[in-house]
Amino acid sequence: MNATITVGEAGSILIGLGLFVLIIYLILMVKNLIPALKSVSKILKDTEVISGVAAESTKEVEKIVVGLSSSVGSFTDILKGNQSVVAALTSIINALASLKKLLKK
Repeated sequence: MNATITVGEAGSILIGLGLFVLIIYLILMVKNLIPALKSVSKILKDTEVISGVAAESTKEVEKIVVGLSSSVGSFTDILKGNQSVVAALTSIINALASLKKLLKK
C-alpha cells in the first residue's frame, strides 16, 4: 500500500504541529507568569503601606514646622519688643520638644 502526501497536506501538518508547540509554549509562559504576578501584588501592597506611613510622617513634620515657624515668629516679635521673653522661650522649647519627639519615632 502506497500513501502519498501532497505539499498542501504536508503544509497543513506542519502548521498544525507549529500551533501545538505554540499552545504548549503559551501554557508554560502563563504558568511561569502567575508567581511573578503574585510577587508584584505583594510588592504593591508593601508600597501602599510605606506610602501611608510616609503620608502620616509628613503630616507630623508639617505640624512641627508650623510650630517652629510660630516660635521663630514669636522670637522675632521679642526682638521687636512686642512680647515677653518668657513666652517666646516657652514656645521655642515646646517646638524643639515636638521635634525631638518626632525624631525618636
